[in-house]
Amino acid sequence: MPTTAQTKMTSTLPTTKMANAIRALAMDAVQQANSGHPGMPMGMADIAVALWSGHYRHNPANPGWLNRDRFLLSNGHGSMLHYALLHLTGYDLAMSDLQAFRQMHSKTPGHPEVGVTPGIETTTGPLGQGLANAVGMALSEQLLAAQFNRPGFDVVDHHTYAFLGDGCLMEGISHEVCSLAGTLGLNKLIALYDDNGISIDGKVEGWFTDDTPQRFEAYGWNVIRAVDGHDVAAVDAAITAAKASTKPTLICCKTIIGKGSPNLEGSDKVHGAALGDKEIALVRAHLNWDAAPFDMPADVYAAWDAKEQGARLENDWNACFKGYGAEFPELASELLRRMQGDLPQAFDGALADAIAACVAKKETIATRKASQNAIQALAPVLPEFLGGSADLTGSNLTNWKECVALRSNQPGNHINYGVREFGMSAIMNGVALHGGFIPFGATFLTFSDYSRNALRMAALMKLRSIFVFTHDSIGLGEDGPTHQSVEHISSLRLIPQLDNWRPCDTVESIVAWGFAVRRNDGPSTLIFSRQNLPFQQRSPEQIADISRGGYVLSDAADLKNGAPQAILIATGSEVELAVSAAKALAAEGVNVRVVSMPSTDVYDRQDAAYKASVLLKGVPRVAIEAGVTDFWYKYVGLEGAVVGIDTFGESAPAGTLFKHFGFTVDHVVAKVKSVLVG
Repeated sequence: MPTTAQTKMTSTLPTTKMANAIRALAMDAVQQANSGHPGMPMGMADIAVALWSGHYRHNPANPGWLNRDRFLLSNGHGSMLHYALLHLTGYDLAMSDLQAFRQMHSKTPGHPEVGVTPGIETTTGPLGQGLANAVGMALSEQLLAAQFNRPGFDVVDHHTYAFLGDGCLMEGISHEVCSLAGTLGLNKLIALYDDNGISIDGKVEGWFTDDTPQRFEAYGWNVIRAVDGHDVAAVDAAITAAKASTKPTLICCKTIIGKGSPNLEGSDKVHGAALGDKEIALVRAHLNWDAAPFDMPADVYAAWDAKEQGARLENDWNACFKGYGAEFPELASELLRRMQGDLPQAFDGALADAIAACVAKKETIATRKASQNAIQALAPVLPEFLGGSADLTGSNLTNWKECVALRSNQPGNHINYGVREFGMSAIMNGVALHGGFIPFGATFLTFSDYSRNALRMAALMKLRSIFVFTHDSIGLGEDGPTHQSVEHISSLRLIPQLDNWRPCDTVESIVAWGFAVRRNDGPSTLIFSRQNLPFQQRSPEQIADISRGGYVLSDAADLKNGAPQAILIATGSEVELAVSAAKALAAEGVNVRVVSMPSTDVYDRQDAAYKASVLLKGVPRVAIEAGVTDFWYKYVGLEGAVVGIDTFGESAPAGTLFKHFGFTVDHVVAKVKSVLVG
């Protein structure tokens, strides 16, 4: 039973006029805002006509239709191209929204933002990441098709299209992700390259002379060269050929930036600034465009309208899915569950059992191993898990016994990303955006710097991406300061909407994994140690409080003065040190509370009463973490103290390093005494 339908529009309106509608909307919106990028939309307008009127399968009335094609604008500065297309084809994006381009709280922000504008599949702006997201989406389509399609029922069958420019190709992430896409043979991925030879600084021939077609052929892509990007029929033919390929395809479209502007086309002056009233008048005359700004002729709307066709496409798919559901009810139900992002009913029980097992075993192991144990416990009930590592699987331990390595023409659920930390993270975001999987990927914490902007984008888009970072401190040992994380944990905590977890033992590790999986409104980082860490004894109430980000791990309540005289706050490997220091102080008659704070982000979201019950007001505080100290003064106050590291590390065994940098019981005891009053 086919799921495809005719996608060719039957309009008799000349494609030139359809393209000029995009050019007019782009230049007028940018002019009204006095801000934006008119050059790319004007240059890629004909390419957009070829794709959106001839191939792109979507339904404006239901932007979230499961089997829609995905369209991403990697060169997101040209957002008015996408907004014009959405408006013209019938999405819930009114002309007034286009008139509010780049204005506060509008549905048309300066760069496309998922969740703000109907029909936008990803947030783009940082160049190259949209292309990386497209690789993740194409990968998701391929894997879901392999898992769910059955003979006669191709219920997962769609393409991913990406527009990109010179800037995307100059960014190193394009190499990372396109190399992997070629290796994996993602044939449903079609990228259309706006080869206009211009960036903000001028003609790119002075700094970008790569042979792009040969580069992509070397990756294993199908490359269609030298397509006239202003010839709709030529672009249409190229897309048709691309859809028949067994490889991902790059269509190289030669274009003129700012096409239609008599004085500015082909120059950097049209890239990122309004044309000006005089030049816009000349454009209108040159294009024979008589309509006033934001006034669209009826025949243009009729030519672009995709609502009827979109409804037909979705109805055809619905009929196919109904038959699929009748023959394969469990598969149909599972596909819908996964695409909706709901967790299976068995998840809560599996998580509870895994926590209980950790409590019973009381293991002293590295938290990276505790993380692998957590994955092993949860994976059997989470078929949507899609794990991976950036060439460090044996160190990051993100694999599990039943996982299958993904290879070309071999579906799997564990990805060897190679040494591609940034690419991995942005591909994961594309996977999360597509739906159907919960992606997680790993590297050493120090290399989070390579992937940082993808983490930021995951947070901005509120994606369920899980970033695993191991070897989290000077505890890495002999590899030295290049690999020892010092500032990384604190800097990750600065990213809004990103939850960061640094567990201290097996129990906190499984709770952190459970929290990250359950979270559907943002990404999480899970930060683990290389070295072994001891099990900490807790009551059931304390275990429940781990998910609040910070909790009281111990009080020296046996002392005559039961009220804590000081509070030690610690994370990860330093919790053990805090517990030992508290015992030493108790022997001297000083009552010290130990607070384990595996996630400051989650703790900060708790109500004031809970936070006050953990960090008692007026009680001196000392924080302990093997990293920079500045972050912790928000918790200990200027009158408190921090045991941390404000220099880079050294190359030596971990035990030697911790002593050298003052992570000893004696030093912590001295710090506590220094803040005690009275």
